[in-house]
Amino acid sequence: MKEYVIKAAFVGFGEVNSPQQLIKDKCLKARKEVESLGIQVLTTDHVTDDPNGVDVKRAIQDLKKDEFDVLIICLAGWIPSHAVIAITNEFKCKPMILWGLAGDIENGRVVTPAPQAGTTALRKVFEDLGYKFKYIYNIIGKPSPLEKIKSFAMAAVAAKSIEKSKVGMIGFRDMKLYNTLYEGISLKSKIGTEIEFFEMLEMFQLSENIKDKEIDAVLDKIKKEWDFEKPADHDFLKKGITYYLAIKKIAEENKLDAISIKDVDGMKKILSFPPAMIFMLLADEMNLCTIPENDAMGAVTQLIVKSITGQCAAYLEFYEFFEKSVLLGVPDFVPAEIVDGKVKVKPAAFGNISGGLVNISTLKTGKLTMARLSNKGDQYTMHICTGEGKLKSWEEAGWSYPAPQLPSLEIFLDKPVEEFAQSISGQHYIISYGDHSQSLYDFCFLKNIKVV
Repeated sequence: MKEYVIKAAFVGFGEVNSPQQLIKDKCLKARKEVESLGIQVLTTDHVTDDPNGVDVKRAIQDLKKDEFDVLIICLAGWIPSHAVIAITNEFKCKPMILWGLAGDIENGRVVTPAPQAGTTALRKVFEDLGYKFKYIYNIIGKPSPLEKIKSFAMAAVAAKSIEKSKVGMIGFRDMKLYNTLYEGISLKSKIGTEIEFFEMLEMFQLSENIKDKEIDAVLDKIKKEWDFEKPADHDFLKKGITYYLAIKKIAEENKLDAISIKDVDGMKKILSFPPAMIFMLLADEMNLCTIPENDAMGAVTQLIVKSITGQCAAYLEFYEFFEKSVLLGVPDFVPAEIVDGKVKVKPAAFGNISGGLVNISTLKTGKLTMARLSNKGDQYTMHICTGEGKLKSWEEAGWSYPAPQLPSLEIFLDKPVEEFAQSISGQHYIISYGDHSQSLYDFCFLKNIKVV
């Protein structure tokens, strides 16, 4: 998925009878604050309600000179609504921010050019016109709400970039699960993501023609970068690398942004090869989102989270509930990006599946955001929650002795566990470090997704 630089169009407004230098100075200061966020700004001189509409015409011409992701309508003072709507209606399909600046305190009294008179005259009009916008306002003596601007702008970029994203699905409906399924037409309509299906046979056939030179280069790399708790079978490693390189060819040729593989009933059952190391290589070497078990909605959630945060958007799976926390971990792999220290691996067997290589790395801790997209027909929801991730010793019953200590976090939620549990929509949730809930809320607003 292409990474975008945030581009905003910025238009300042003030009534023709207001002190023009004051309006100009306030708009310039606000624009510089937007630029301080790392946002590229396309701008024009501030707009008044001059009788001949000269300012409006000039602004429209200036804004049509380049592409942008979000339109910032910044009121430094009162402005009759028609001057604003004449511009916004030219860009009504763009996400917008309606931003009212503040007055000042002079000699103990408020002196204001009345920007909030202008924004309050516009807020419902924007809503009634069907604009997708965020309404924000300054307060005298307080900093501008720049985080709200940044989160909405990031969501706007994500909403745009996700429309060209592709998930590669190797195999279909692992373990006959239901909540990993998807509905292709509504997914394309609502989100924009394509799910492209590939037979496992295609991967296998490609793997038979991988050259030893390619395999050895990857093998040398992982031997240097991974910490093997016990020696792994050389032939097993080479076979895993061969499968990885085959999928790499598929991903590159089809310009895929995420990969999911039929795991239990596919790689393990048919090829007798647990695919943890394949997922690790796809995530770490190709920067792809990776998730097992043909989890289509999990993969789409990863793409959304990645496009907003720039992080790898790793998956974790539920294992236990506690009074104030939940235990999430993985039975196989995590991307190196979320590992604290060096990636650690260990040969291990689970049940009737032998010879696997599992990731036993320690995960990074701290503030994080959990999310999962789901749907019922063409109605989409996203479950979002923040919490604090901490380490907890545990193991999954069924592994060969001594059981591997798998990557996991005990996450202390910022809402009651019972409330959170009643909205859970799948066993896999996507995590990102930090609090990204506002940008996810904004994304859902832009895409008409209900937040739960």
